This record gives sequence, C-alpha cells and structure tokens, in this order.
Amino acid sequence: MPDARDFTGKVVLITGSSTGIGAEIAVEFARLGAQVVVTGRDAQRVSDVAKQCREVSPKGLKALEVLADMSVSEDCRRLIATTIDTFTRLDVLVNNAGKGVLSTLTDPDIMHKYRDCMDTNLRSVVLLTHLCVQHLVKTGGNIVNISSNAAIKPTPRLPLYRTAKCALDMFTKCAALDAGAVSTNFLLTMGSTKQESDVKYNEIAMKTPVGRVGEPIDIANAVLYLSSPDAQFITGSCFVCDGGYVHI
Repeated sequence: MPDARDFTGKVVLITGSSTGIGAEIAVEFARLGAQVVVTGRDAQRVSDVAKQCREVSPKGLKALEVLADMSVSEDCRRLIATTIDTFTRLDVLVNNAGKGVLSTLTDPDIMHKYRDCMDTNLRSVVLLTHLCVQHLVKTGGNIVNISSNAAIKPTPRLPLYRTAKCALDMFTKCAALDAGAVSTNFLLTMGSTKQESDVKYNEIAMKTPVGRVGEPIDIANAVLYLSSPDAQFITGSCFVCDGGYVHI
C-alpha cells in the first residue's frame, strides 16, 4: 500500500513560507519528498528556509525561491507563472500568508488598514485560487487555506483581521463547491515587545485544554494530512487545529 504521506513528484507552493508556520510547512513537505516553492518578502529568510528544505529533502531537491508580496497582484501572478514555468505543474497550494492589523472603529486610518488587511488575508487567496485552479484540476491537486480561530472568537482591536479570516472561511467553503493560536512572531510583527508576546501566549496556554499553545509543526502536520490521499473525502471544511481553544 502506498504511503499517503509520500509527496515525491509533487510540487507544493506555500505562501508566507519564509518564517513561522509557513516555513515549517515547507520543510515538512520537503522532508516527505515534495518539490517546494518558498516565497516571502524577505530574501534572506526565503533563502534560509529553502536551504533547510534542501537539507531534509530525500533527494536533495532545491526549493524554488520567489521573492513576492502577496498583497500585490503582480507579485501573485509572477509567483504562479514562475512556478508553472519551472515545474510545468502544481499539486498543492497552501495559502498561508497572513497579516494582523490592530484597529478600533474610531481609528482615523481604518479604511487604509482595512485594505491592507484584506489584500493580504483575503484578496490574495481569491486571486491565487483563481490563477491556480486550472493547474490543480490537471493534477487532481489540493488547496489548503490557513485561517485562524480569530474567525470564530471576537476580541477588541482586531475587527479587520478577524473579519478577513471569517470571510476566508466562507470563501473556502464556496470555492470547494466550484471546483488555533500558534506561537510564532505574529505579535512581534504587530508591534508587541517580546515580553508582551510571551505574556499573551502564556495566557492563551492557560485557557487551552491541552495546556499549551500550538507550535508551527502542529499546523504543518494538519496541512500534510489535508494534502494527502487520506483526506480525499474532505472538502470545503473548516478544520480546526487549536488544542481545543475555541470550544471552551
């Protein structure tokens, strides 16, 4: 019986894969034999993750490095074009790129922040899905959209991010018809100090049934499963992987 977690010969594109969850997903796919496309906005980080992918790849496959900003339509188009030109196929698209934006309803800059948030968290997913679906149909491939428990639980100061993720969940369900808190540098990129970030994650851990916050590998394992033949009867589902956080 073939191993469902063997991705030899498969081409896997992960957006936002230069750090955090995306990087972990890229490395794990490479470890299981996939030809990986690593992309992000920081050239050095993209290169570092690509190097890790090559080191764990059973055949020493070199990851394709594409410097791109998913909030820019031209970059999205170039990313897909480069992938197809290089490998002539695509088997798995993981829409992982995301951006948290702090805002209140009285924020004078709210509409600028709204567009910034939506461009990365939602618009890019719609565009990339549109660009990739023809290639994925040919290979019988998969799309995995990385959402967040932010789509389920409301909190102050993150109405734009949570709205974007909620919309992403519905887009995922509709797209299927047509064709957790995780410890990363997410809070740091939004302006929190290292101490503030640690305190927040510790608070979340205390409220999580499994007693800890998730790690990037926890999400990577879920993505590997959803991309494998074992999950072929799953489509349009919001697969919660958060240690039980949203259910308490």
